[in-house]
Amino acid sequence: MPDPAPAQPAGPQPDPAPPAPQRDVPQPAVLHLVTDPRRRGAQNLARDLHAELLRRGQRSDLRALQPHPDAPADADVPVLGPARFHPRTLRALRAAARRADVVVAHGSSTLPACALALLGTRTPFVYVNIGDPRHWTASASRRLRVGAFLHRAAAVAAISDGARQVLVDRFRLPPQRVRTIPNARPAERFPPAADAADRQTARAALGLPADGPLLAWVGAVAPEKRLDLALDALALLPAAHLAVAGDGPLRAALAARDTTGRVTFLGDLADPAPLYRAADALLLTSDSEGVPGVLVEAALAALPAVATDVGWVGEVVQDGVTGTLVPPGDAAALAAAVDRLLADARHGVGAAARRHALARFDLAVVADAWQQLIARTARAPRG
Repeated sequence: MPDPAPAQPAGPQPDPAPPAPQRDVPQPAVLHLVTDPRRRGAQNLARDLHAELLRRGQRSDLRALQPHPDAPADADVPVLGPARFHPRTLRALRAAARRADVVVAHGSSTLPACALALLGTRTPFVYVNIGDPRHWTASASRRLRVGAFLHRAAAVAAISDGARQVLVDRFRLPPQRVRTIPNARPAERFPPAADAADRQTARAALGLPADGPLLAWVGAVAPEKRLDLALDALALLPAAHLAVAGDGPLRAALAARDTTGRVTFLGDLADPAPLYRAADALLLTSDSEGVPGVLVEAALAALPAVATDVGWVGEVVQDGVTGTLVPPGDAAALAAAVDRLLADARHGVGAAARRHALARFDLAVVADAWQQLIARTARAPRG
């Protein structure tokens, strides 16, 4: 198995992780907690990690705090209660945690839920920080509140060394309790297009144009994701078509802006892999991000990206090597970068993106680091 060292923070560690757990030794029982059953960034990582731990023979369970109207009808994540912090939800979480040796909390709402529900229990929890904490704790009152909850966690997993340092400095967390574990996806789920015919087949299956440059945009159609910026850039790229995979509160208003017929709204895709095979480039236009899973997925599929340089996007998109970074909010820079990327040999940039993603963001690599952290954090596993 590849060396899991990239999953550890740079520099000396005050409390180094133990060796990877032996597969023939009973491993701690894990409860993964997500906010709701939607297929979004934090939820996708939780699903994938849960499945990988099960595949490795470790006991693992997955639960959501609350339902969500946008969750797919076939959502496979049991819900604990009617709302995130409803007393019934917190009681159900406390009961579920008793059956686990450690809880892994994925997503911001799961942090206060675990801090409250697990108070006084023997079950520790690990908080997984996905986004940019500088963005979601902008106010002093929110920093104080979040900091108090973070200090209740037995460990915190950061998606990059930069995010780790922000967490340590901003919330005065003990450095040995904050570990760098990159975002990850299973590489086998996102194979590159085999050839031009494979790309054409993927386009046809999605109802997308057979000819011309195709740009993919994947994410929640919400204000911070800035789909409007992608539409502005598209207006400067008259030969290109844009495929939007995702849904959200701004979809209707932004769809009404398309008077060219060069935008296809696909809605939420249960599997975005065919879109990555169909497209020539991925656009990420957000004003705030951590290390987005969509960039990892696209890179594994050998699809280069043009992305706004926010958060720790540069961990995946190495400017000029695996894609291009542009300033946030600049549609002209976004369009120019797409033009340059499409003019280059797509295969070379895409292949570099895939090599980088396989080395750092493949779940097979990252799950080793997760098993180390879980074993280090959990109470004594049950026989």
